[in-house]
Amino acid sequence: MTDLVVALGLVLAVEGLLFAAFPEGVKRAMIAAAETPSERMRIVGLVSAIVGVGIVWLIRGG
Repeated sequence: MTDLVVALGLVLAVEGLLFAAFPEGVKRAMIAAAETPSERMRIVGLVSAIVGVGIVWLIRGG
């Protein structure tokens, strides 16, 4: 459970840095995401989740 909280903290830190460093770029990215078809977003989300789980599995020793 500690690892999950640390991972969430890291996500918040990275997102915070992106919002602070590139606010206009983040706004453009959000607009582009809002205009992207739901099916494409779903596929990208699933692929990202699979890759993320794969990375954790490899690092943690499977």
